[in-house]
Amino acid sequence: MSLAMLISGSIGAFVLLSGLPVIDVVFWRCVIGAVALFIFIRLSRKPFSPLTRVTLLLAIAGGVALVINWLLLFAAYERISIGMSTVVYNTQPFMLVLMGMAMGERVSLVKWGWLILAFLGVVTLLSSELNGHDGSLFTGVALALGAAFFYALTAIITRKLQTIAPQHIAFIQVVTGALMLLPLAHFSALSDSFPWGILLTLGIVHTGIMYQLLYSAIQKLPTPIIGSLSFIYPLVAIIVDNVVFGHTLNAWQIVGGALILLAAAGNNLGWGTKKKALRQQGLEQKAR
Repeated sequence: MSLAMLISGSIGAFVLLSGLPVIDVVFWRCVIGAVALFIFIRLSRKPFSPLTRVTLLLAIAGGVALVINWLLLFAAYERISIGMSTVVYNTQPFMLVLMGMAMGERVSLVKWGWLILAFLGVVTLLSSELNGHDGSLFTGVALALGAAFFYALTAIITRKLQTIAPQHIAFIQVVTGALMLLPLAHFSALSDSFPWGILLTLGIVHTGIMYQLLYSAIQKLPTPIIGSLSFIYPLVAIIVDNVVFGHTLNAWQIVGGALILLAAAGNNLGWGTKKKALRQQGLEQKAR
């Protein structure tokens, strides 16, 4: 899990260093990632999960959402720093909360508290606009929030595919992405100077290998540990952004980012809700 998060934290740098339009980066990531995942699936010698018409359509829908998520996030990298984009992107858990509310799920007061704290973090980030930044900050934050929404949508769809192995879901998703972006890819840009090394790294390491590590970890680790280790990703992204591009967050952005990550940590690790559950359990035992 730690290695998967370390790899994830360097994605932004490779995207920007490629120098390609976002559509081309995502297209080649899908194509190369599909080949890498296919090889890993074949090497595992596990039969492909049986698909029904419904599960196939759901997997394809998840692939569309995942690709839109990548397009929006990579576009955000071009307008605001990788570090800030990644911090805003970590509002994903709250997108899931809002989607659950839209589907009629009840949200506890504790969850509302973390949601409001994350919202204050985004507002604090945007307050740096008042210090002389141009409109690209608002656009970049909006793109990162949009990416978080579509990632959460992908997660909801994936939850409904429990009969399919995670690697097989990922394979269908990247194949869907490759077919989806095929008409939009710029093949005329292919030349001797085309950044194949960067694209192969994004496809093989950041997609094929990272998916294998991530899914293997999810199958072995309890949810609280997964939630804790997931914060390696934004921290590594901020460090890489500073080392490679010299980008640093100002004081307001650091405060806003800290509020978002604190809220995400509280939500993912169940701070507050666990104490309430334990207290309720104690009351029930006393009643007995």
